[in-house]
Amino acid sequence: MPPEWHYTPWTADRAIEWLNNRAESGKPFCAWVSFVDPHHPFDCPEPWSRLHNPAEVDLPRHRTRDLDNRPWWHRAALENTPQGNPEEVAVRSSYSRIAPQTDDQLREIIANTYGQIAFIDAQVGRIMATLEKAGLDENTIVIYTSDHGDWLGDHGLILKGPMPYEGLLRVPMIVKGPGVPAQNVVDDPVSTLDLASTFYDYARVAPGLAQHGQSLRPLLEGQGARDYAMMEWELLPNRVGVALSMRTVRTKDAKLTMDLLSGAGEMYDLMNDPDEMTNIFDDPAHTALQARLYGYLMDRPDDIGPINVPVGPG
Repeated sequence: MPPEWHYTPWTADRAIEWLNNRAESGKPFCAWVSFVDPHHPFDCPEPWSRLHNPAEVDLPRHRTRDLDNRPWWHRAALENTPQGNPEEVAVRSSYSRIAPQTDDQLREIIANTYGQIAFIDAQVGRIMATLEKAGLDENTIVIYTSDHGDWLGDHGLILKGPMPYEGLLRVPMIVKGPGVPAQNVVDDPVSTLDLASTFYDYARVAPGLAQHGQSLRPLLEGQGARDYAMMEWELLPNRVGVALSMRTVRTKDAKLTMDLLSGAGEMYDLMNDPDEMTNIFDDPAHTALQARLYGYLMDRPDDIGPINVPVGPG
């Protein structure tokens, strides 16, 4: 497929067109520009698909599934049959599950993913150039991030699922705008749940509903600190064949994940075990750490319970 026919530049084209129309009005605006990639089926067009040599990309250090050492839902999510109509079952059973790959196959997947990201970077550059041309680059807050990552072979897994390893959760975020110091690096744990509160803060608008996150503005402007960030995922059986109500809390040096329905969990000492190889959930030697992380989950009692009325397909 020629690059100009791909949905990545098409998305940027629509954003640029919209920005050009808005710039003439002189009114404040909010634009949410959502690129589909990086995503399977890893079909980045040339020349971007050849930008990175597969032989030169780094592979995850641990590329073997060790399901016996993980909570029960790791195996269930990979082996249970999704529920629902036949078409959905077929998609969830095959297209959304990729068997373990050889190292050569992983190198191709990773190199193509890097190409997809570079392709998007180029389109974001076009959008930024449009802001500059319109004279809006100095008074516009720009936040560039992703909703999740990809295992890309880590722990023998590809794509995403209810195994919240770092490759899925630890995604980068770049912020530019008035009051945001250049070259400032924030390594405190934050969440996409914080974005809405951040938008309200910068827009000086009161939220219409209670917010589950906190504004990132103090951190972005070099003030304050964060102890932890949270992740929530409600899964219906149509997704992986089993219902899960997952809550994850991550500090700078540790992470705890619990399934509220079964009470099972996993916990990792990220300072001494950054590759998440040893599950220390319920390990007597780490009782204090588990209690501290569990306490963070309880800091938000209105959110900790399972969602009673599912929204959407799961």
